[in-house]
Amino acid sequence: MSSEPKTATATTHGLDGRRVLMMLVGFFGTVFAVNFYFAYASISTNTGLVAEEPYVKGLGYNKRIAASDRQAGLHWTADLGVTTAGAVDLMLRDAAGEPVRGRVVALNIGRPATERFDRALVLAEAYPGIYSAATSGLEPGNWVVDAEVRSARGGETEFRLRRRLWLKQ
Repeated sequence: MSSEPKTATATTHGLDGRRVLMMLVGFFGTVFAVNFYFAYASISTNTGLVAEEPYVKGLGYNKRIAASDRQAGLHWTADLGVTTAGAVDLMLRDAAGEPVRGRVVALNIGRPATERFDRALVLAEAYPGIYSAATSGLEPGNWVVDAEVRSARGGETEFRLRRRLWLKQ
């Protein structure tokens, strides 16, 4: 018999508890880090504010619905014309097709994605039922027009118009 002690050489290539623990910690650490980054990025870049003073606007919601019902009861029609030269015309007709006269038309025209190009105009009655104004030239592209029609004596808005236009060159 040999007196030399036998040495066992351990070559473990399988999974042991330490490796499994390190893989789990690495996996969930990565998931938490990515989730934290996305949460931070979304909170820091978007305030979540959809409207200025949403509570106050919410209080006036029923008034806005009533005004919309009153406008629908008028049965007015509006034809809007805008040119790249900056001419703005609004023709108002009542339910019988007669021109709507003696009104004050406040109009705002601007790009849909920015307020940088917004222009506020007051249209004057050029012909019976046709209200006109001119502004500096408008670039071709997408524009949004908001108009409010009031009686010449002032008071509440009688008619609102919102149109999206595509001006060609």
